[in-house]
Amino acid sequence: MKAIELFAGAGGLGLGVGRAGFKAVDVVEWDRWCCDTLRENRARGSSIIRHWPEPREGDVRGFSFSAFEDKVDLVTGGPPCQPFSLGGRHRAHQDHRDMWSEAVRAVRETRPSAFIFENVKGLTRATFQTYFSYIYLQLSYPEITLRDGENWIDHRARLEQHHTSGGRSGLSYRVLPPKVLNAADYGVPQKRERVFFVGFRSDLGIEWSFPFETHSRDALLWDQYRAGDYWDRHSVSKKAKPVDRRGSQAASRIRERPEELPWRTTRDALLGLPDPELNPRGCAKFPDHRFQPGARSYPGHTGSPLDEPAKTLKAGVHGVPGGENMLRRPDGSVRYFTIRESARLQTFPDDFVFHGSWTETMRQLGNAVPVDLAEVVARSVREHLDIGLARTARA
Repeated sequence: MKAIELFAGAGGLGLGVGRAGFKAVDVVEWDRWCCDTLRENRARGSSIIRHWPEPREGDVRGFSFSAFEDKVDLVTGGPPCQPFSLGGRHRAHQDHRDMWSEAVRAVRETRPSAFIFENVKGLTRATFQTYFSYIYLQLSYPEITLRDGENWIDHRARLEQHHTSGGRSGLSYRVLPPKVLNAADYGVPQKRERVFFVGFRSDLGIEWSFPFETHSRDALLWDQYRAGDYWDRHSVSKKAKPVDRRGSQAASRIRERPEELPWRTTRDALLGLPDPELNPRGCAKFPDHRFQPGARSYPGHTGSPLDEPAKTLKAGVHGVPGGENMLRRPDGSVRYFTIRESARLQTFPDDFVFHGSWTETMRQLGNAVPVDLAEVVARSVREHLDIGLARTARA
């Protein structure tokens, strides 16, 4: 199955989609550092990306997708999230970086069987509720376009009238109510929440729901403080085991062993990587694994605990914030995550390298979708498309 990747960034969403069995036929990204990252990994033959086409570098508003009409099965992407980020200025549709209309245009021009778009949790805030529903309606009826001189509020009203009238003429999609997924609940060693918009072309008659969570905090607490398997797995002696009274108390209230797998922790993610501060010579065989000095801790800026999923890695408008991108050891000391460690937390493969300085690379990683989370969603979409398209072919 063929896919188009918009707003590709460093490739997290696209890698997951590729693992799910889709082949990228077009990749679009405006940032030169991200494009350099994609090009180098493509040239190196890294992972799925070696099969990607040369990325189209530039503003998506200047590209046409009409050549792919009825030739792709999936359109994916993460329109720039700064207009909606909790750490941004919250300007939404007033922000020139808002690219949702371009995502809708790509769907309109290509008519894919399905699409997957994702964004930050901040998009679901009450202050964006009206615009959130506008995105949903545009994706449902991409051929009902904004008229000359029409503002987005009036366009939304027209889309809503079409929706409530039950009109289904022209290109339309069954769009699931968008859902916020916590990456930790799907085996990613990071507490990262993203909202996903998933839709299937209406004529395919596909019924779909978001994949069930496979991992949980309760299962981790049981593993750590009831069964003790977690510490045995990491060869942590009873004497060296960190004291966490809150975790122990929470575990004592769990009556039965949870069915889910344990949340993956920072310690799980970094398994096999030498500490770059304590053992810099041992890091040479791991690309992008170098110590970054300058980390410090203060109230509200304490780093990610070793034995929990990491905090959400962030890009930062004015550089890396620090607290979210630091490791906090059991003794309370802190250091910055290396690029390789951050890539592990985002579930990029170890052979994947990044272009740019540490700050620039952390921006790429902070904006990325965890590869494993993207794969879970895309694989479920692929499975339903296989069934739906086969049924349509028989009809």
